[in-house]
Amino acid sequence: MRYLRSWKRRRAPLNIDDPNALKLALQQRELELQEARRTIHILEHRLADREAEVEALRRISEAAGSALASESMLQSIAEIATRITETDICHIFLYDETRAELVLRAATGDDARFVNQIRLQPGEGIVGWVAQERKPIAIPREAYRHPRFKLYPDLREEEYESMLAVPLLARNEVFGVISVRTRAPKEYQQDEIRLLSGIASHLAGALNQLSRIEQLERTATQAATLSEISRTLTGNLYLEEVLQLLVHMTARTMGYKIVTVMLLDEERGVLEVKATQAESEEYRKKPPLRIGESIAGRAVAEDRIVVVPDVRAHPDYRFPDLAQREGLHSMVCVPMRVREKVIGVLNCYTDRPHLFSDEELRALEAVASQAALAIDHAKLMVRSAILQEMHHRVKNNLQQIASLMRLQMHYSRYKTIEEVIHDSLSRILAIAQVHELLSREDLDMVSLRKIASGILHNTKQALTPPGKQIHSRVEGDDVLLPLQQATAVALILNELIQNAIEHGFRGQESGQIGVQVQDSDGQVTLIVSNDGAPLPPDFDPSKSNTLGLKIIDNLTRGTLRGRFTMVSGEGQTTATLSFPRPS
Repeated sequence: MRYLRSWKRRRAPLNIDDPNALKLALQQRELELQEARRTIHILEHRLADREAEVEALRRISEAAGSALASESMLQSIAEIATRITETDICHIFLYDETRAELVLRAATGDDARFVNQIRLQPGEGIVGWVAQERKPIAIPREAYRHPRFKLYPDLREEEYESMLAVPLLARNEVFGVISVRTRAPKEYQQDEIRLLSGIASHLAGALNQLSRIEQLERTATQAATLSEISRTLTGNLYLEEVLQLLVHMTARTMGYKIVTVMLLDEERGVLEVKATQAESEEYRKKPPLRIGESIAGRAVAEDRIVVVPDVRAHPDYRFPDLAQREGLHSMVCVPMRVREKVIGVLNCYTDRPHLFSDEELRALEAVASQAALAIDHAKLMVRSAILQEMHHRVKNNLQQIASLMRLQMHYSRYKTIEEVIHDSLSRILAIAQVHELLSREDLDMVSLRKIASGILHNTKQALTPPGKQIHSRVEGDDVLLPLQQATAVALILNELIQNAIEHGFRGQESGQIGVQVQDSDGQVTLIVSNDGAPLPPDFDPSKSNTLGLKIIDNLTRGTLRGRFTMVSGEGQTTATLSFPRPS
């Protein structure tokens, strides 16, 4: 319109009577017409450029908005950029944050086979320089001779003369670089640079949106993880289950290769693997770490999160060969605290280089804190259950002691109070022997051989007078008994051994007591023999009215539901106790 208005202003009245004036006027009109045609051509060309740019940006928006996978989105945009800029090839490099490198993520033509294989450091090559300086560069010819150019022979880059590279910028953050090339020399005009910059801007915006979406998804996943872990852990009372739930849920929701919990043994000053979802038996059997040793030990000693980009190359990591075999790369160790006290460490490994973000570390710290509270809660509940069980056991044992003392009052023929008290003490100590084994082994079952060994040792020490030598042995199978049966067997053994020392070896300076345990066909047989004085010829334990044998008979028939015999022969007195093995 500017050109048409100027043409109208220059028009003047014509003198139709002057042929020369008419001729000059006609020539002037032809020149103005040609100028108008050139103006229209320029405007049409600019309009075509705008339409092409709008179409390119529309297609890029569609590609960015509709592509579910970023790889397909990048490839679509590379193809669009090649067509719109009328170039021969397009490369798109994106930043890999885990390695701080530019990686070829999309390419047209034959170069597509090198996607994810070509890597550049920031500032390296023309592409690296464009990313570092955040400004475009246009090279019309012999781009491969440019001083900043880095040659990749497999790409046959010497075939391409021109190059235009533009940074991918969004919210003042560089996401990568897009570049186009032509085989023939090409002078890139401002319109073409602006067009590729528009493509780069839209792509960077899409990548920024994808990054934000991924971040929101990670945040949502982490929040869901915390919620699920919190809900599951606080509802469980068993420490082993708490730890296994923790490692499995953290590995699954956070996408880690291996998650391990190591708890601190304060007495030994070491960290031990208590739970892991790793399938490798070699990894499960990793030896304990001293505080301050390796990465996990350092995290506990310094009470801080420690991140390692590659455990296989870190000089302080104790098991680099194992990490290589298991395919482990990055690692983070998060201390587990309860009331400002470190009780262990949460170790997370990835199977590829990984940059642990601040949000991710905060989520892991929350997981470790929640897990530590759950572990402490589980330990308190276990202690409470143990105290209740101890109360129950003590109550039952006091009742049993009371029953024994009633029997003693009824059947005792002792002349002195000291003898009565001495026998009572021996029976109480026999019961105590069972509980000592229970507390030492942290089990609900007690070894029959250990009961026999303990009672033999204690009874010999208490009853054998000075100068007398009594030798003892325990042989045979080992059987685990529950508390009630173990207490009954301990009392029976105490009576038999006490009887042998006090009566069988009364007139001898030495002797031998043997205990043999047999476990066969669902029956447990306990044989106690001694080479002391034999029993009377008419001895029948079922008809005896002594307190010791009465206790043995009551416990055998009532608690053990078994059989008891006692005979002498061939220089031995043998007592045999047989009862069903507990299922």
